[in-house]
Amino acid sequence: MKQNIHPEVFNVEASCACGNRFQTESTATRIHVTLCSKCHPFFTGQQKFVDTAGRIEKFEKKYNKKSA
Repeated sequence: MKQNIHPEVFNVEASCACGNRFQTESTATRIHVTLCSKCHPFFTGQQKFVDTAGRIEKFEKKYNKKSA
């Protein structure tokens, strides 16, 4: 087995955009994430729906081809 090829591992505090902080291990000295288990819809069960009806209607109106 080769010696001195593995990166150094640090105990770091990761911070999320929602303000949540948690301890983990990483080869990076700092971790900043945009989603975590406290704010991700899969874990919270709260879905965020985007109003796509207006965009779909606009697309159909713009590219509507009349059938022959």
